[in-house]
Parts: sequence; C-alpha cells; structure tokens
Amino acid sequence: MKRGLFITFEGLDGTGKSTQLRRAVQYLRKCGYRVRVTREPGGTRTGERIRDILLAANTGKLAPLAELALLYAARAQLLAEVVRPALARGEVVVSDRYNTASFAFQGYGRQLGTTTVRAFDRVICGKIQPDLTIVLDLEPERALARALGRDTRRRSRHDRFEQQSLAFHQRVRAGYIALARRAPGRIKLVRADQSIPELQIRIRRLIDGLLRTQKAAGSRR
Repeated sequence: MKRGLFITFEGLDGTGKSTQLRRAVQYLRKCGYRVRVTREPGGTRTGERIRDILLAANTGKLAPLAELALLYAARAQLLAEVVRPALARGEVVVSDRYNTASFAFQGYGRQLGTTTVRAFDRVICGKIQPDLTIVLDLEPERALARALGRDTRRRSRHDRFEQQSLAFHQRVRAGYIALARRAPGRIKLVRADQSIPELQIRIRRLIDGLLRTQKAAGSRR
C-alpha cells in the first residue's frame, strides 16, 4: 500500500485557517480520499491535556523552552497514535497546524531560533514532514482583531497566544514568510484577505497540484 499524504494548515489565529481546513477536507472526501483530520497541539487524549496547559490564560508565563518541549511532547504522541498509522494506511492526514507552527511561533515569535526548534524536530518528527503546508497570511493587526471578535461572539476567553503582544505576532508572521521562502515547493503562502470562496478556490488548486504529483509519481513506479 502506498504511503498517504500529509497536508497541514498554518497561520495566525483569525486568518480563517479552520474554516478553510474544513472545506478542504470536504473536497478531499468528495474526491474519494480517506481523510484523517487532527489538530495541534492536541489530537490525542494526552495532547489535548497538554493543549489545555499551553492555551489556558491562567497557565502563567512558561519558559520558551518549556513551551517548545510541551508542544513536541504532544506532537510525539500525535505522530505515534494518529499520523504515522494513518499515513501507513494510505490516508490523507490533514492537520490544523504541525511543526511549521513551532518554527514560526517558538523559533521566531519566542526568538528561540530555528536551530533550536530543528533539534527537537529531527528527533521527534524525523522524516514525517508535510507534503503540503498552506499558510494563510494576514497582517497581525487584522488577524488579532478577527480572533478577538470571534472570541467575543462566542463568549470565550482569549487564549495565551492571543494575549501576546502585537510585536510577538509580527515576528510569527515574519517567520512564516521566511519559512515559505526557504521551502517554496512545500510551504505555500495564501493571502487571507480574500473572500471565503476565493480562498477555497486557491487552496483547491494547491491540493489538486499535490494530488496530480502523487498520481504521476505512482504511475512511474
């Protein structure tokens, strides 16, 4: 059985990432693919408990390395329980964030540097890297306004990351842009200031391109 595909969605909170992920999953299933949907941090019982610690506003100030270690602990569990088995079954795994988030949020946002994040990534993720990473890109001011407005409508608390300074979110966005420039074949920046249908069309094109590449590679074997 051929290995499945791994697609990840990234971006600041408030960019419409989760909405577009759901639509992409619907599209893949309509095309006949078996899809496993997950999220980070989380996706497993252990991961969801770690998520609660990382996102809770009352967690307090975590040391950046402690934050990074917790994220990779949740990721190790997700890989063991969900991602590796699903890929081995030939499924398409679609995740709301994965390791590119750690490079952007902790490497750039927390200023740990990409070398530190990569050291964790080599050990935990190894060769399990996304086939396609879609980054919804939006100015931090607009993304934060959307995220905070959403929380207000839902009457939910702003999480730890939403409470970070504008400068932090600006560094995260700069990190995503830098990472996309370093890996243009895998990481695709998509402007998130388009309408939901326009974004959907753009993302479907990226997914179709990946599917065509997979089929072409399969036919050559």
